[in-house]
Amino acid sequence: MKLVIVGGVAGGASAAARARRLSEDAEIIMFERGEAPSFANCGLPYYLGGVIEKRRRLLVARRENLEGWYRLDIRTRQEVTAIDRQAKKVRVRNLESGEEYEETYDKLILAPGAKPFRPPIPGIDLPGVYSLRNLEDVDRLHEVVTGGARKAVVVGAGFIGLEVAENLVHRKIETHVVELQPQVLPPWDREMTLPIAQALEENGVRLWLGDSVVSIQRKPYGNQLEVELKSGERLTADFVVMAVGVRPESELAKEAGLELGINGTIRVDVHMRTSDPDIYAVGDVVEVVHVVSGKPIHLPLAGPANRQGRIAADHIFGRDSQFRGVQGTAIVGVFGKQIAATGLSEKLLRQLEMTYEKVYVHPYSHSTYYPGAQQMSLKLLFDPQDGRILGAQAVGGEGVDKRIDVLAMAIQAGMTVFDLEESELAYAPPFGSAKDPVNMAGFVAANVIRGDQPVFHVEQLTDPLPSDLFILDVRTEREFATGSVPGAVHIPLHELRQRLSELPRDKRIVVVCNVGFRAYLATRILLQNGFDAANLSGGYTSYVQMRGPYPGLEEMRSVQSWHS
Repeated sequence: MKLVIVGGVAGGASAAARARRLSEDAEIIMFERGEAPSFANCGLPYYLGGVIEKRRRLLVARRENLEGWYRLDIRTRQEVTAIDRQAKKVRVRNLESGEEYEETYDKLILAPGAKPFRPPIPGIDLPGVYSLRNLEDVDRLHEVVTGGARKAVVVGAGFIGLEVAENLVHRKIETHVVELQPQVLPPWDREMTLPIAQALEENGVRLWLGDSVVSIQRKPYGNQLEVELKSGERLTADFVVMAVGVRPESELAKEAGLELGINGTIRVDVHMRTSDPDIYAVGDVVEVVHVVSGKPIHLPLAGPANRQGRIAADHIFGRDSQFRGVQGTAIVGVFGKQIAATGLSEKLLRQLEMTYEKVYVHPYSHSTYYPGAQQMSLKLLFDPQDGRILGAQAVGGEGVDKRIDVLAMAIQAGMTVFDLEESELAYAPPFGSAKDPVNMAGFVAANVIRGDQPVFHVEQLTDPLPSDLFILDVRTEREFATGSVPGAVHIPLHELRQRLSELPRDKRIVVVCNVGFRAYLATRILLQNGFDAANLSGGYTSYVQMRGPYPGLEEMRSVQSWHS
């Protein structure tokens, strides 16, 4: 067996290593056009910011180990330029010498990854405008960042954009982030991203949301750039980082006549096999199926890429391994805040026209009587009929990753919110609570399905309020004075039973507290006394997240922009 692999990093390198473990006799050749066969592209922003001090730490699988341990034929700085499917050979160009030659294969794995998207903006090819995708990119940026740069503009507020912004601040570089969408992290539901936007601005990052770059120009004097925004603002920068997403590098497959999927991805089956049975594809270049929706999706993530490489090698060497699909489990952190997600967002559920319900809880990372507990916000999306978990998002400090990982496994296992009620999770005061946030989300969602706690959502609070709606705030006098839902009537929970006669029986009563627990207690009282009542999910905390000012958007127009 002669196996040729195009591309290294995550998918290609995993496939090569797995292939050798399955066959000592196979000839395995891996072509990589970069300098390193496998590196941690997810770690590039942290090397830029000095968090990862040594560049060599980015080299996940060193060439000498791949060659020595696995007896692989590693050919770096060599690019596969064409595939001849009939002759079963590839055309290769040596990027150092310019020499071209052909290499035959029995089986071929394509792992070319994805390339940064560079929109057709005037000036995008000027010196000083960078992307961040590989070691060569980070070397160029590292030289600029450590060479005296003081001002930067990052275009795009996705994973890479925010990680780059944070790390530039670590380098004491004045940083602005421009994002077309009216929020950071566009794939997330907007209200969940509020704490991340706040953390960015509190640490000096200026956000320009709902805006876009229309041109980049060299300033008449010096080496600085002027970035013109659609809003008319002009930002001065020593350099610009483009982080507006990636596109699959599927040109090789397209020219070879392989079947393509959405957004130019390569279409594969559950074994990662393309429309040619002798050619496989893995990683950021492929179309995959979302395990919750069952729909095709392009989701470039390192975890799935590694698994896909392993599965392709398995199938080539006779094992019936299958890729189950993706569920979009991801996390990003900035300035001590974490935001994580798994499954489908509410945005996607709406786009797919899937039936869903949602609840919000705002628990703490561990028992509040133990020092250092940090509050988080957790959003759970589920099927209102059978309770199947459809997705979850969480934002806060410590403990966010733990809860999303638990919910990710619950989705993979096809579990329901009723299973979350019964989940037995590790507990000790420094690490969690006897009723873990995952349990709490399950309790609330299960109560909704059982009818014990009807929920009302912030977006249903129209202005003006419908005449048949009554807002009841059951917090303390002090809490109510700090802010409330407009039009709310205040009756503290401890007085509610004695003041039921003050409430209307011909209206629906929406009960509000800080996070939802006291409102749940009040809702139970009202329902058992014949009232039509519902709990405002997530309470006043969710109300503020959804209705309050979003940093960098509502306020940014009133703040004078900086200029050189």
